[in-house]
Amino acid sequence: MKGLSVSNDKKEMETAGRKIARGLIANGVDTVFGIPGAHTYDLMDGFYAERNQLRFIHTRHEQGAGYMAFGYAKSSGRPGVYSVVPGPGVLNSGAALCTALGADTPVMCVTGNIMSHLIGRGRGQLHELPDQLSTLRGITKGAERIDHPSSAYSTVAGLFTKMLSGRRGPVAVETPWDVFGQTAPVEQPLVGEPLSSPEVDPDKVKAAAALIAQARNPLIIVGTGAVEASEEVRELANRLQAAVTSYRSGKGVLAADEAAWLDAASAFEYWKSVDLLIGIGASLRLPFMTWRWRPPELKTIRIDIDPVEMVRLKPTVGIVADAAVGTRALIEALDGGIRSDRSAELLEIRAKVEKDVDAIQPQVDYLRAIREALPRDGFFVEEVSQMGFAGRFAFPVYAPRQYVTCGFQENLGFGFNTALGVKIANPDKAVVSVCGDGGFMFGVQELATAAQHGIAVVVIVFNNSAYGNVLRDQRISYDGRYIGSELNNPDFVKLAESFGVKAFRARWPSELRKVLERAFSLEVPVLIEVPIETGSEASPWSLISPPAPGTSGPQAAYATLEA
Repeated sequence: MKGLSVSNDKKEMETAGRKIARGLIANGVDTVFGIPGAHTYDLMDGFYAERNQLRFIHTRHEQGAGYMAFGYAKSSGRPGVYSVVPGPGVLNSGAALCTALGADTPVMCVTGNIMSHLIGRGRGQLHELPDQLSTLRGITKGAERIDHPSSAYSTVAGLFTKMLSGRRGPVAVETPWDVFGQTAPVEQPLVGEPLSSPEVDPDKVKAAAALIAQARNPLIIVGTGAVEASEEVRELANRLQAAVTSYRSGKGVLAADEAAWLDAASAFEYWKSVDLLIGIGASLRLPFMTWRWRPPELKTIRIDIDPVEMVRLKPTVGIVADAAVGTRALIEALDGGIRSDRSAELLEIRAKVEKDVDAIQPQVDYLRAIREALPRDGFFVEEVSQMGFAGRFAFPVYAPRQYVTCGFQENLGFGFNTALGVKIANPDKAVVSVCGDGGFMFGVQELATAAQHGIAVVVIVFNNSAYGNVLRDQRISYDGRYIGSELNNPDFVKLAESFGVKAFRARWPSELRKVLERAFSLEVPVLIEVPIETGSEASPWSLISPPAPGTSGPQAAYATLEA
């Protein structure tokens, strides 16, 4: 008998599938995204038994399930969980796990495996992989197998501890097909608690404070690790009168209308005279891989919970600590008061760069229209597209997590699926997904998921009938030898309507703003198509990855890249 049963000694029994469901609930999970399959029937039965506490959102593709869990976690800070069948289901969702790993996001994949006695034997069983556990371990922080229902609670709790400790990231748990339905006595679920953060090294803090005392023009760069450290970052920036910036994941740690904040394009202008870089919870890809040029005599302080970061990019001084704790310790170690106000100087830099930003058309005008329509506390989900690229420097954000990005994996097609998870995690907030036509078609089938579950995301499809970046590169660098970059598309409005999703078309920015305002008021899934002339978008790369000072051309900065 599945579920709760009674053995000869009258002990209550429950299946491994039920234990996994109860274990997830005990660890704060309220939603699981996924697709049922033969291997996971007993797991799904466990989810059904706990349906009053655990919502199951079924999707139309495993990648969609993974990205919805990613969006849920990235926007809320709470773990996102999805369940798929083993083998092809795991591989289909693998892109989302890669994204979660690259974007430091707590996502859990709950999957099955073939019958326990056949694992590793190569008998060609349904959905068999040569070594699924090793495959999962290669793209997560950790993956484990539940070999018996008695270990379900401890395994699940252990993975929550691993997922939430230190630098956050994805994990996976697999259970063999036959084990899901096996029973063991009912027990209290275990809760995985994050391990304690590293203690701050006072000598490192003292050394960092000494560097600050010598610095004339410091810059603070924040990343994912700083999303819970806004107060500390703000106080440090005020004490130092330093500018604060981020490429993507740290957008919103300071609001875009705060005096110290510079968008990434303006920050490069400021960067030219920086003598001290302070990275807080950031990989520092922006200065060292995107800008690819550094000022002479630059010193670097890093505050990061991951000690490996101090090896990947060795700073002058590295403080291994939680972002908020490490930054607070640094503030307390500083001598003297607040430096002279530099807000006028930063305002002048923003004004100087604004004319260059205005030249990135039509993207910037459309992004401004979206910002005007989106409530201040709304969520903007980017995509690997011309609008998404420009949004990294041209879309203002006012609080942490409200700018949802894929991080360095740059996964084409993550956006719409991710936005659905964002909305599930934040049902009372407006969520807009900004896609290109190419990326949107990776997850177009999830329009059905949005309609069936009433997920009121507004997706804007900017339709330029191309993989825009590829088309531009082939035109500029390959003399117009186009291959695989031009796209024939459906009528997106009619397509959305066929799914039961409301749809509109907007042909210019002012019209988009009005349509967006109406779409948000409807509180139902909405698609808006914006036709764009193929190849008409200005390249955003001159502002994303600008040439080094004194050089010219889109590749000039590579000349100063240090190994």
